[in-house]
Amino acid sequence: MSIRRTTKPRGGLVAWPVAIVLAFGLVGCGGGGESDDKPETSTTSTKSSQSKPDTQEGKPEGTLAELRGPSGLFLAVTEAQRDAGGFVTVSGDLKNDGDKPVNVPAQLSGNETEIIRNGKSLGGATLVDSKGKKRYYVLRDTEGRPLTTTKFPPLKAGETLPVFMQFPAPPADAAEVTLQLPMFTTGTIEISG
Repeated sequence: MSIRRTTKPRGGLVAWPVAIVLAFGLVGCGGGGESDDKPETSTTSTKSSQSKPDTQEGKPEGTLAELRGPSGLFLAVTEAQRDAGGFVTVSGDLKNDGDKPVNVPAQLSGNETEIIRNGKSLGGATLVDSKGKKRYYVLRDTEGRPLTTTKFPPLKAGETLPVFMQFPAPPADAAEVTLQLPMFTTGTIEISG
């Protein structure tokens, strides 16, 4: 009698070290709830003369919203464009505003199995239309890949990475929506086009 063993890849084992580091380093972050569960903004990151101002200090020209995340990460949304194809493309710059290199957290991908299977992305982002009482999730292609920036490299201190996310378009009368990203503060943006 022979015993045959099969092995399955264990993707969960890779996630454990990341989860442990985040659990110790991210005190007070929300769990992806509604806009009432906003994570606290980190006050430990040092600001250099090149860093972008905090939301309370005012937004630079051309910036629609500023979202602060863990470990000094900072997202400056520069454009939210409605396209004729029935979707909205949100673009901006993800910056490491801290003084140490940082890996983009896996939680930004969200918790949907199909999106997680395709690697790190901004697949956990949502647009919320408060007026229409609807939430819009990141679009996917026919193979289940999220239509966002993917495969993030580690960001060095002060480094900036251009990013994008595509969502289904809210109705034309919904020009103002809230952008939510796991582990980041929320921001209200105005859709053009």
